[in-house]
Amino acid sequence: MINTKRSPEQILFIFLGIWTLINIVQASFVEVHADEAYYWVYSRFLDWGYFDHPPMVALFIRIGDGLLQSTLGLRLLTVITSTASAYLLWKMVSPYGKDIKLFILLFGSIVLFHVYGFITSPDAPLFFFMVLFFYVYQRYVVEDKLKWAFLLAVVIACMLYSKYHGILVLFFTILSNWKLLKRWSFWLVVVISMVAFIPHIWWQVQNNYPSFYYHVIDRSSAYYKSSFTTAYILAQLALAGPLVGWYLYRSAVLVKHSDPFIAAVKFNFYGIFLFFLLSTLKGRVEAHWTLPAMLCLFILAYISMSKSRVPKWFNGLAMVNIGLVILVRLILIVPIPALMKIKVVDYYFGNKTWAEDIQQKAGDAPVIFVDSFQVPSRYNYYTRSTLGFGYDSRYYRKNQYDIWPLEDGIRNHKAYFVQQHVMDGAGQVDTILTSKGPYYGIWIDQVRMYQKLSINPVAVPADWKSGEQRELELRITNPYADAVHLGNKNEKWKCFLEYSFKLGPDLDEFKPVDADLEGVAVKPGQSVLLKAKITAPANPGKYKLVISVRTEPFKGSRNSNMVGVEIR
Repeated sequence: MINTKRSPEQILFIFLGIWTLINIVQASFVEVHADEAYYWVYSRFLDWGYFDHPPMVALFIRIGDGLLQSTLGLRLLTVITSTASAYLLWKMVSPYGKDIKLFILLFGSIVLFHVYGFITSPDAPLFFFMVLFFYVYQRYVVEDKLKWAFLLAVVIACMLYSKYHGILVLFFTILSNWKLLKRWSFWLVVVISMVAFIPHIWWQVQNNYPSFYYHVIDRSSAYYKSSFTTAYILAQLALAGPLVGWYLYRSAVLVKHSDPFIAAVKFNFYGIFLFFLLSTLKGRVEAHWTLPAMLCLFILAYISMSKSRVPKWFNGLAMVNIGLVILVRLILIVPIPALMKIKVVDYYFGNKTWAEDIQQKAGDAPVIFVDSFQVPSRYNYYTRSTLGFGYDSRYYRKNQYDIWPLEDGIRNHKAYFVQQHVMDGAGQVDTILTSKGPYYGIWIDQVRMYQKLSINPVAVPADWKSGEQRELELRITNPYADAVHLGNKNEKWKCFLEYSFKLGPDLDEFKPVDADLEGVAVKPGQSVLLKAKITAPANPGKYKLVISVRTEPFKGSRNSNMVGVEIR
């Protein structure tokens, strides 16, 4: 029980100390999540942007890892900012009621607060800077002073550099208070934050807007599935607290607009949850994307419950809820044999040993993995290198490995190629018994790989008929520092130019493009045009045309955009 004889501030600091200690232990002993390893590789190549996210997470990791080269170092800034966020939250909500016991019960019940108490992903800095945003905004709406406006602008820029979801927070905050538009200081905030964000925008321009294409276009599902919506709703109930989350939602909706701060929180609460609910109509929504709304849920639930009589049963149920969450956290530290059969538990164990098993065979050579940005990233993290490379086939999504210069150090050089599946017809295959099961590997003496080669139609006919063969002019652009030859004369590993049409969630069978590749040579930084014949699908519909370069022994990469084609 919490000693109520102490002041709320004293109890708060005791809680913050315990919370920090728990997160330090967790951060120190839980093996890195695959996404964290991916962001660690981000930190090896600091830039103004990345394929999936803005760069703040890379900076968080670079600073912490520079101080401590360990899992704690990777997560150090997340642990610190999580504690700081809890302190700032108390400063925000305590004017509405000083019930420190309720504050701790609610904060400890929300699952996502535990996750981002030690896991370092873009959500960790987003959470901190969003808390800081509301903290400064709460003061800015009361005092229209230059210091608050400037701080608000800096925090907004940091929030946007953390994750694109910050745009939603800004949109719904402005929507909640149109009077902001009348303040000259508001426009100063807009100018400063936009100027601060220009380097990232310029990075997007230079790299052909990869984040936009991935998040807005490539992630859209061809068909709606009711499971997208039901899974989203159930996940939001669970992440708010598996036992008490429903009561937090019930309490939050009872809060009335009493000031601009609460109005902003309510608009974000309803707006963000509704935005992602509607997003399930076009694809699967990751449960944690609603972290900004979950923060608003906490604020509103606390304000509501601190002003009313909290049912006696809630305190006990909340304690059990917190106990269950802490139990799960402990399971991720201590390997319990009976639970290791659960995939999500096994996921966090044996990764360092797995990397050492593969490195023992590959040595200091580059190691090529297929269709994953997470697996090569884990290999890189645990070998403290950037030798792991993710080959993204045409069946997989693009990611930062398509942008980093890692391919340049592999192409035309010797590398070790590993898969979890047996490689038929690949010559001498090694079987590597790892802690994650058997892997199969071969040595490639001279890697032939053209993932960054761009091949797109100059123009796409609008009147294609089903089953018709049409001649297209393809523009082949070489971004590499050396020439690319698509012919196969005197080549051990053969090259093929292929195409497929996508109608549903999957690509159709890839077929060879009817074109003469033997004389195709593209100089560094140059483009050439190639006449090619492609046959339309037999059935009418709105398709996406994909062009692929397949080089042995790989599956083939996606070298074109998703080109819209209507077959009549």
